[in-house]
Amino acid sequence: MVRASGESGVIAAGGLSARLALRVYGFLCWTLIPALRWRLRRRAGAEPMYGQRVDERFGYYAADVLDSLRQGSGPRIWVHAVSLGETRAAGLLLTALREAIPGVRVVLTHGTATGRAAGMALLQPGDVQVWQPWDTAGAVQRFLKVCRPEFGLLIETEVWPQLVAGCVQVGVPVYLVNARLSEASLRAYQRVPWLSGPAFAALAGIWAQTDADAARLRALGGSVLGVPGNFKFDARPDTHLVEQGRTLRAALHKPVVMLASSRDGEEGLWLQTLNTLQSDFPDCHWLLVPRHPQRFDAVADLLRSAGLSVARRSEQSTVMDWVADPVKVWLGDSLGEMALYYSLADVALLGGSFAPLGGQNLIEAAACGCVVVMGPHTFNFSEVAERAVEAGAAVRVADMAEAFAAVATLLQMDAQRRRARATDFASTRGGALARTVEALAALRPRLT
Repeated sequence: MVRASGESGVIAAGGLSARLALRVYGFLCWTLIPALRWRLRRRAGAEPMYGQRVDERFGYYAADVLDSLRQGSGPRIWVHAVSLGETRAAGLLLTALREAIPGVRVVLTHGTATGRAAGMALLQPGDVQVWQPWDTAGAVQRFLKVCRPEFGLLIETEVWPQLVAGCVQVGVPVYLVNARLSEASLRAYQRVPWLSGPAFAALAGIWAQTDADAARLRALGGSVLGVPGNFKFDARPDTHLVEQGRTLRAALHKPVVMLASSRDGEEGLWLQTLNTLQSDFPDCHWLLVPRHPQRFDAVADLLRSAGLSVARRSEQSTVMDWVADPVKVWLGDSLGEMALYYSLADVALLGGSFAPLGGQNLIEAAACGCVVVMGPHTFNFSEVAERAVEAGAAVRVADMAEAFAAVATLLQMDAQRRRARATDFASTRGGALARTVEALAALRPRLT
């Protein structure tokens, strides 16, 4: 293998001071290992997967992983998808890579339980799935020695200084794909230029989602090779779930309004506004889908303590039984059914956008034909959000009260016209995946 092309960038971006900064950072990460183990034990109480194979985070692997890595032949690539959204993008990427690179084997890493759970479905014989190594020199070295990837692909935003530096040291080129970087993240990185500069300069290349993302990534020293777009426009929602949701919606006599991927505090804002304006929505089904599964029980308790009757998806074996329950709120406390929920809903309030959390990706909602109403905080997906507003697939509001007013207006619109605005927005912006994989396949002969 050749050495990663960004190695000279590491030296140029700081030389001795950069290496010293990396060592200090690595030492701090090492001192945090006890705190990390404590946090994982605590999170495992709600999500047991956090308590499984913890030693993988420090570069120590069980016999079944080592056996899988010893078997088979063919190129091996490493794909890092930190959480659920990135893992969904990884699914698209891996399907295309398997076609472009016959016989490829994959090392798939994650940082969260939801990402790892979703990633299991992406594995094929010869692949392995492990936790992302904690960002210390020792853990990274052990990970690379065992997994020995030909090259690495980091999805969207995950750039860890020790991990990238370790790859440079052993000659593993690392690329950032489907890359995005908000203004807030840029400012945060720029506060530690002695650490972030060498890390981004050491990447062998970057493919960005938008021109704005590309400019911000270049400002950190990254080498942007192209701006192919966003993989998620190439995703197609599960046809069975979409049909199921639309069939259920057609059988209902009232509109369905969804609070989608809500974050801590947003359900409270929704409740306060509902108490004030509920007389304006007498004939409406409400559907709430919290973003994080560890909050499902807490949200159910919050709704019930407010005097609302709640039907939980997890407590019904079939979706028909769930929506047949004549309650005030349906709680979508399941994983893997967002396409069903979006297809059931007429309009969705976009979680993460009513508190200063940066919003959520709205592409899946649009692909399912669901127009979204979003608050002021969409800095993590700013360009997609603006393009959706321009296309009529989304409405921007200042707060939750304005969101309810926007919902009322949208519900008066012809349903077919409303759905068409959303689906047209999602279906006309694909191609990023093919462009990225084509670029990777063209580079690959120079990497071996």
